[in-house]
Order: sequence, then structure tokens, then C-alpha cells
Amino acid sequence: MKDLSNNVVVHKNNNGFQYLQFKKLLEFSDTLVHAYSLGIDKNYRTSLNIKNNSPELYSKAIDNYKELCKNINCTYTNLVKPNQSHTNIVKLVKSKINNDKPDFNLDEYNLTDGLITNKSNLLLVTTNADCILLLFFDPVEKVVANVHSGWKGTIQRTSVETVQKMKKEYNCKPENIICCICPSIRKCHFEVEKDVQALFENEFKQELQKANRFNEIIERKTEQKWVIDTVEINKIILQNEGIKANNILDCGICSVCNCDLIHSYRVEKESYGLETALIGLK
Repeated sequence: MKDLSNNVVVHKNNNGFQYLQFKKLLEFSDTLVHAYSLGIDKNYRTSLNIKNNSPELYSKAIDNYKELCKNINCTYTNLVKPNQSHTNIVKLVKSKINNDKPDFNLDEYNLTDGLITNKSNLLLVTTNADCILLLFFDPVEKVVANVHSGWKGTIQRTSVETVQKMKKEYNCKPENIICCICPSIRKCHFEVEKDVQALFENEFKQELQKANRFNEIIERKTEQKWVIDTVEINKIILQNEGIKANNILDCGICSVCNCDLIHSYRVEKESYGLETALIGLK
């Protein structure tokens, strides 16, 4: 069976239920729980506002979340998920809103793409199907964050917004923060036309040129096509915000290259499913 384990992540397989965990975060297993789901037979789509999301699909997502939580030994009802909308809005989670079920589809988390907490027994959740998910942990201040940053979120610097909020609200020092980057579409498959390329060039040209990496990260392939390394862009802007390079742990896994195990919008098109990432303090 395919194994995605590498020097950053371990691929767990419990009787066919599969997920990834970051080796660095497992060093803090007395403090936190986390996982990134695997399997295109699973689907973590809980939104009730998306076209064609039937009650059966919602029920399947709930069952999948229950199974994932069981596998990592955490409580399903502690899940808190934003209503992702490709924004740079990151909110603090200070308590659960629902007592006996997850905080899904709540108005409090509309237009939100990142969550931060320093409270125990709150499991922050994001989903993706090619977009970047980033898990943050400050082991000194005991703060975690879970962030969804697709290409639009990357242009809006959602990852940097998260670090700035961790600094402001929880006195986190960037040099203490660990950032783990989950599977996502990579440069090998993130091909765009001039309209999107121009957005990236306008936003990041100065920083990429300073790093002497502009042509590497925004690479022209043909007269009308470019490939862009959004993961490397996030690494650069996070380092510019003060996170140490050796504290940015990228799994290096492309969702498109591994679409047999990971949902990919580029592959599945309008019928795409969703993977999920969880992180929470015990």
C-alpha cells in the first residue's frame, strides 16, 4: 500500500483508515493532538450552503470526522470549523458555542479562513482540495492555529495575518512558532495564466527578488502560462515575519500527484471532495 511517510510526516494506517501526522508535532503529544486526513473514499464536506451537498454527504462527513477523532484519541464534539471563503480573516476561539455537537456552519465563523486558540479541548478544523492548510503551534505560550490559504489567501497573506494575531493576542514570539504545511497543490501542477500571474508578481515581486528567487517561484512555461510555487511564497513571507526557517516544516506532498489518496479540485473538478486538518490543545 502507498506510504507517504517522509522525514517530516508519518503516514498512519489503522485498519484502512489513513491520515498523516507531523513528526515534530508528535514530540508534543502530551500537549496537543493533530492530523491531516487521507483517502478519497472519505469526504469532510460539512457546509450546508454548497450546491449539491446532500444530507447523505453531510452525514458521511460527520461519520468521517468521528472516525478520525477516534483514531487520534480526541473528542468529536470539540471540533470548531470556520466557513472558509478565501479571505484573510483569522478569528480567536475562546470557547465552544454548541455544547453537544461540533461548531460547524455557525454565523460567528462566516467569511473566516483561520482560527487561533490557547484553550484546551478545542479542535480547530480546516478543509482543502489543493489549497494550502497550515498548522501553527507555539510551545512556549501554548497557542495553536489552523489556517486555510489557497492562492487567493496567499496573495492576501493569511498566514502572516495569523502570526501577527498570535503575537498581538497571545504574546507569541515568532521565533518560537512552529508552522507545519499540509499536502496541497505544488508548483508542478499550479499552472496559471497572466491574470493570476500578475497578481502574484504585483504582491510578491520585491520579496522574491530580494531572495533571488523570483524566476524560480514564478516561472514562465509558455507565452501564456506560468507555474507558481505558492508553498515557497508562504515560507518566505513567514520567515520575513520572524519564523525560523527550521521551524517551517513542509510535508512536500502534492495533492495532484497523489490524487489517489488526497482530494484535488484540479483532478476531480466540480465533484471534488475535501480532506481535513485538525489541531488542538489537550
